[in-house]
Amino acid sequence: MARYLKLTLAWRRKINPSNQLLVKMGALDVSKVVHGRQGWRLLTCMWLHAGVVHLLINMLCLLFIGIRLEQEFGFVRIGAVYLISGFGGSLMSALFIRSSVSVGASGALFGLIGSMLSELITNWSLYANKVAALVSLVAVIAVNLALGVLPRVDNFAHIGGLLSGFLLGFVFFIRPQFAWLNNQNQRRVAAGAPPPAARRRKHKTYQYVLWVAAAALLVAGFTAAAVLLFRGYDANQHCSWCHYLSCVPTRRWKCDSSPTICTATQQEDTLSLLCEGSGRNRTYVIARASQDRINDLCNQLCT
Repeated sequence: MARYLKLTLAWRRKINPSNQLLVKMGALDVSKVVHGRQGWRLLTCMWLHAGVVHLLINMLCLLFIGIRLEQEFGFVRIGAVYLISGFGGSLMSALFIRSSVSVGASGALFGLIGSMLSELITNWSLYANKVAALVSLVAVIAVNLALGVLPRVDNFAHIGGLLSGFLLGFVFFIRPQFAWLNNQNQRRVAAGAPPPAARRRKHKTYQYVLWVAAAALLVAGFTAAAVLLFRGYDANQHCSWCHYLSCVPTRRWKCDSSPTICTATQQEDTLSLLCEGSGRNRTYVIARASQDRINDLCNQLCT
């Protein structure tokens, strides 16, 4: 397994909300998801990228990771892990990233990496070089997550996709025991009654336990995250240090953590906005601006 592992430098990009083209095409804009009830953005953002370089890098990473998994498990199961992991990454991103818009498929790619880790664990007895494969996988995950603390990278999508894929691997990538497979071959060859060993179970007990636990955690986690998101829950309010998981400020760069909260004043055909995070203000010639329009202008003003 270790020979298939490569350093994947995939990332999910945070873009300026003023990029109206990507926003209109389906980028993950939390204000539109929550206030506009546009939940479909949690999926469409996976198919959008912030430029050709971003697209090519994610495509190469998918090529390196996806071919090996698809050859072993088929495109149906790999496709399910990819899509569900991408959705999980978008959910976590939306709960933490409030002032930026994000696009990219790296949440789904991290899901594939996470599923490789859980596949190794649930099929532990089938591998010869267990420790080497485990160390290689953990190293790849650690390096990619470490790169996610750079500015303009949505590391919360990476973490959400990784956790989702890790749980999905226990559900979709469970393998039967060697003894059970050998029995099946013997039964096809033998003309008489099957040998006593045919009563062996297809899977081990710990595999069933992991399958049930992972499926329950997936359903509970996705349900809770979706309910909190559409209620407008901001996870940063209950985790003051979590923003460091996505960006760590240094002397060379700063993390834009200013909230996109504005004080709006509507007077006849003019709208005045004051960004509470940066103190910037601006007046627009707009009569009876809708809440979505105010949110868009607030994002542009604050970022």
